[in-house]
Amino acid sequence: MRMLRITAGRFTFTARLEEENAPKTCEAIRKMLPLRSKLVHCRWSGESTWVPLGERRLGVDYENHTSHPAPGQLLVYPGGISEMEILFPYGSTMFASKVGQLAGNHFATVVDGNEQLAEVGRLALWEGAQDFSIELA
Repeated sequence: MRMLRITAGRFTFTARLEEENAPKTCEAIRKMLPLRSKLVHCRWSGESTWVPLGERRLGVDYENHTSHPAPGQLLVYPGGISEMEILFPYGSTMFASKVGQLAGNHFATVVDGNEQLAEVGRLALWEGAQDFSIELA
């Protein structure tokens, strides 16, 4: 079982790659690591933050996808009708964009640091974009 280290602002999380349920997505994500970007609050998805990845593409289709992730379930939207992005939910979420409801591939689940998820969301909402990184643990 491979693990990720996720840093969001001043918080650090450990997440499990969901390789059994999303093997192609996890392989594509691993090739992008280490990933460094900014985490911003979602406008349409509810209690979630996201990492905009623009025109990048993973080269995978839907796999283990959902529109309703639980807090700490990381999704990647592989691109299409909206830009590619990573969703980092901290509460009740229905994944969406300005064009409507989306589904993203659930590729990792936070297993350590869950109690800090809501604070990351609060920081992104009230203090703006937070430094964000994902790397293999």
